[in-house]
Amino acid sequence: MTPAKDAASPAPTPAQCKWLRRGLTQAGGKLPLFDEMGRRVSRRTVQSCVDKGWAEPWFANPLKPDWQVCRLTAMGRRLLSPGGDGNCA
Repeated sequence: MTPAKDAASPAPTPAQCKWLRRGLTQAGGKLPLFDEMGRRVSRRTVQSCVDKGWAEPWFANPLKPDWQVCRLTAMGRRLLSPGGDGNCA
C-alpha cells in the first residue's frame, strides 16, 4: 500500500499527534513502541500514520518481528510544526 500524501488526507487524531510528537525528541525521529504508561502503542495508530506518510518503517525488530519500529518522515515533521500541514502543532 502506498502512502496517501495529498492534501485530502484527513487530519490526524489526537492519539496520532501524541505518538508522532514523541518522535521529535528522539534520535533519528524514532517513534516509541510504548506509551508513557508502558502500554504498546495501537497497531492501528502506527499503521494509519505509515499509510498517510507521516511515519515510515525504520528497521525490523528481531526480538518481536510483528512490532513495527518507525520514525518520523519529513511530512510528519511538517504536520507537527507551527503553521504546518495539520493541526498537531
